[in-house]
Amino acid sequence: MEIALKIGISACLLGEPVRYDGGHKLDHFLVETLGRFVSFVPVCPESECGLGVPREAMRLTGDPASPRLVTIHTGRDLTALMESWTTRRVTELATEDLCGFIFKSRSPSSGMERVKVYPDSGGPPVKTGVGFFAKEFMARFPLLPVEDEGRLHDPILRENFITRIFVLKRWRDLLVGNRSRGGLVAFHTAHKLLLFSHSEKHYRAMGKLVAEAKKISMDELFSGYESLLMEALRLKSSLAKNSNVLLHILGYFRKNLSADEKQEMVELIDRYRGGLVPLIVPITLINHYVRKYAESYLAGQIYLNPHPLELQLRNHV
Repeated sequence: MEIALKIGISACLLGEPVRYDGGHKLDHFLVETLGRFVSFVPVCPESECGLGVPREAMRLTGDPASPRLVTIHTGRDLTALMESWTTRRVTELATEDLCGFIFKSRSPSSGMERVKVYPDSGGPPVKTGVGFFAKEFMARFPLLPVEDEGRLHDPILRENFITRIFVLKRWRDLLVGNRSRGGLVAFHTAHKLLLFSHSEKHYRAMGKLVAEAKKISMDELFSGYESLLMEALRLKSSLAKNSNVLLHILGYFRKNLSADEKQEMVELIDRYRGGLVPLIVPITLINHYVRKYAESYLAGQIYLNPHPLELQLRNHV
């Protein structure tokens, strides 16, 4: 049984007119491109907690470690209202089986980092705050992939986040359809090269866990593996890490490729490592060889096709 890939998102990013001034912050990539492959669950803390649209603008004030939510002009303290609503809404979202969340950057309710906090004594704000809803959500779901729309303008962060949500979807499918030691072995096998491209340390720890699967309980096995899985993918891949994986893949064709073909592949990998061509270039040639020589192990590797090609994520990393 396959589950839908559902993503929580700040409602204004979908074009919903829920901001304090009745406007929105429509993100065309999220709605028109990513939206073809995911189902969004919109959330607007400020309008949903009863403040309405339009409403007085608000900001975080006081102690950066424990700020208050206060309206800018009238000084109305909305902290208790927002905290009460947030606790209830996060509990509701636990039933949605979300594979990630995209927050509105710099929002006093939904910003995941670097939100301005204004000191009571006056003076310039510090950019160390976290929005009330975002903070509670991330504390409740620490392994869930989260980003804000501002950070997703960075091609590397965008590719990393979307890779994580698609991996988590496949993991959830496994839990629903084949939660067994054999199912885990198959999942791990398919994701080996992807894991290696993010963290060799986690890759080895997960391999050891899978190898000892029969020695521990199913709950401990799957819980431990999921934690390592999401921790590993949170670590960004890089030119060097990907280049090492590509060279490793090339070894599978040592008996098939001519000397010139091998040299061409090595040169492409070197150009990628040097930042001269995007990752999609060597990956495309490798996928060609995988099909041509019917390399079954590589054909099953998620690394070569981690997310829909239409997203064009590897065209920019």
